[in-house]
Amino acid sequence: MAFKALCLGLLCALFAFCIYTPIPSNIEEYWKVTAIDIFAKTGTFMAICLENIGIIKYEKFISMILRLDHTQPVSDEYVTVMDTEFVDIPVRLYLPKRKSETPRRAVIYIHGGGFCLGSFKNTAFDALNRWTAKKLDAVVVGVDHRLAPQHKFPVPYEDCFTVVKFFLQDEILTKYGVDPTRICIAGDSSGGNLAAGVIQQSNIHQEKPQFLIERTSICLHPPVNHMLPQESNNVQNDLEFKHKVKIQALLYPSLQILDSNLPSHQENEHGIILTRDLALKFASLYFTEDETFPQAIRRNEHMPLESRHLFKFVNWSTLLPEQFRKNYVYTEPILGRYNYSLPGLMDIRVSPLLANDSWLQNLPRTYILTCQYDFVRDDGLMYVSRLRNVGVQVTHHHIENGIHAALSLMTSPLYLQLGFRIRDMYISWLDKNL
Repeated sequence: MAFKALCLGLLCALFAFCIYTPIPSNIEEYWKVTAIDIFAKTGTFMAICLENIGIIKYEKFISMILRLDHTQPVSDEYVTVMDTEFVDIPVRLYLPKRKSETPRRAVIYIHGGGFCLGSFKNTAFDALNRWTAKKLDAVVVGVDHRLAPQHKFPVPYEDCFTVVKFFLQDEILTKYGVDPTRICIAGDSSGGNLAAGVIQQSNIHQEKPQFLIERTSICLHPPVNHMLPQESNNVQNDLEFKHKVKIQALLYPSLQILDSNLPSHQENEHGIILTRDLALKFASLYFTEDETFPQAIRRNEHMPLESRHLFKFVNWSTLLPEQFRKNYVYTEPILGRYNYSLPGLMDIRVSPLLANDSWLQNLPRTYILTCQYDFVRDDGLMYVSRLRNVGVQVTHHHIENGIHAALSLMTSPLYLQLGFRIRDMYISWLDKNL
């Protein structure tokens, strides 16, 4: 028995050694992050094995684990928490209990998860939204958009757009006591992508710009008009937005799919928690389950010939600050190698970085947080450059020892201090600007 235990221990040690990736020495709580990384990579390895032998799909296995972390809408002495639906889309509302003589601020939060995972029910997102409502005395709306690959693009985006459009109606704002001039849309990771896309579209419909979509040759479609839910039968569901979102907050956002060879992609190929293969797998499932697509993205050969003119919007050799370009040499992606029929690849709703300057200059005051050891770091950095170039007020916080998904690691049993630090920076900015 002792021999078997010894063999098992040696096998586990060998496995941990094989999947272990050295952690940068400046990482805060070094051993805790190392353990988290090993645990995450072990789960990924198990999921891939189960998928390869035909038992369960990778994303279903991970979703099954994450569902164990779901919370109920439990109210406390400060906040009333309730689950409901906006236009048949699940939302979790956080309503401060303290009486207010004036309408409150509001935050619409879109969770991350690579478009395939996650829920507002996860402990970390529930804790973040609850904390936001308490600290800001604000109404918070957590959005549960449908997930890929069962619901591919544009369904997750349309769900988020519909929730925002519904919430911005006078009747709904009045119902929840919200000031229509003090509304924020926020999100992390893929949720940051969806938030950025929704903000762009809501501003376009609200401002009624006098230029044609064809001028940018970017695929853009108006959102589908959904039927309104029972509680809003008397609310008009027109295309235009009467109210404009005041600010947006994007936390380590993913903002483009065109170029998969950015410096942050190369530096974080075996990144902490989020590796290159994992990120590209999730990105692929947002569009298709074609097994050749992730490999095409990995080789930067997934874009069609007609996308060539769009790369000026995501050319990191000019948009990245010098310290992030380092000694990397820009190489153009290989276009037209495959003939994927995926129009979403050139859609601004997938890649908010594709918006031209005329669209970007109308965006509201923006908060962007990036992390050094993050696969999608350069997306956020390029967006900061583009927004500032057109005069948008941007507050940018870069965490030199930051890692992706830190906000998901600040609850029991992890309590990662980096997550609390990011949360407090985000809340502080909201408090000053919303």
